[in-house]
Amino acid sequence: MINIITRQLLVSLILFSVFCANPSLLLAHGGEKHGRDTKAQAPDTTTDAQSPATGQAHAKHLEDPSTAHARSGDFPNLHPLIVHFPIVLLLVAAAVALINILFLRKELDWIVTVATLIGFGTAYYASKFAHPHTTGLTEHAQLVLNQHDLYADWTVYLGGIGLVAQLLNQLVFKGRRWSVVVAGFILTGAAYTVAMAGHYGAQLVHIEGVGPQGRYLETEHSH
Repeated sequence: MINIITRQLLVSLILFSVFCANPSLLLAHGGEKHGRDTKAQAPDTTTDAQSPATGQAHAKHLEDPSTAHARSGDFPNLHPLIVHFPIVLLLVAAAVALINILFLRKELDWIVTVATLIGFGTAYYASKFAHPHTTGLTEHAQLVLNQHDLYADWTVYLGGIGLVAQLLNQLVFKGRRWSVVVAGFILTGAAYTVAMAGHYGAQLVHIEGVGPQGRYLETEHSH
């Protein structure tokens, strides 16, 4: 019974990661907006800070209007392509780790280890190498960005500590309950911080307007 559950969790983890990395697979309406009229909410792009390369990159993508799939080079920055992985995987790792406090199964331990390893790795990459530079932000947008970066940094810290704790739990302490509890507690902290980083990231994009079509981004380099 446990083996069946483990296999189902592994399959769900893989599918969940794929869908979150490619959210367009879940959009049945082709990304159309619903509800309130968006015309009144459209930002005045004449005053928005734009990267010089933004218009060129967007025009290049529109050269072949029959192609819906954008290449990675068409994006102003790779951050939105990478960041879904740590959000999903660290949440999954924390949930499975807490469940494993009850079952103490090696199979569940492996799920936690793999999810934490990939989640931490992609969080580190998204935070340190694929994090875009911004320009011309409003005061409030900068405040939101500071909160986003704070929680992103804590995600990397707690994700790294959680990975070490999980490896010690699995390889040294052989899945003893107390070590599972310690790893699960740390990963729960990482899950909270990545969820908060995702919240502020969504606020930056959908409320402050940072990122769409390269707005407020310096696309020529990233750190």
